Amino acid sequence: MTTLFIILIILVSVILAFFVLIQNPKGGGLSSGFAGGSNLMGVQRTGDFLEKGTWTLVIALMVFSLAINILGPSAGTKSGGLSEQIEAPAQAPSLNLNAPAQGQQANPAPVAQDSSK
Repeated sequence: MTTLFIILIILVSVILAFFVLIQNPKGGGLSSGFAGGSNLMGVQRTGDFLEKGTWTLVIALMVFSLAINILGPSAGTKSGGLSEQIEAPAQAPSLNLNAPAQGQQANPAPVAQDSSK
């Protein structure tokens, strides 16, 4: 299912790029060759068709992108990706600075220094 959405997204993206490149930035586009009027033998201007086609393809691209995120493999199962690479942090030992270290006395006796030297 994911592969189908990926293919549809690529196909819609390529067609959308052609639709955008065909259009003239000032509104002429393919319709500039038909300088007669807005209708030619009962057909509306080509610019209207390209504009409606562009909007349709943009909406389709958004729908397919949302569908691949909702219905993708990560929706119900944990598979691959970053979730498997991140591990839980190792539990650090508790640091109690007031407790004596293991193997040492709680209050060691002061060592008497020899003052005869």
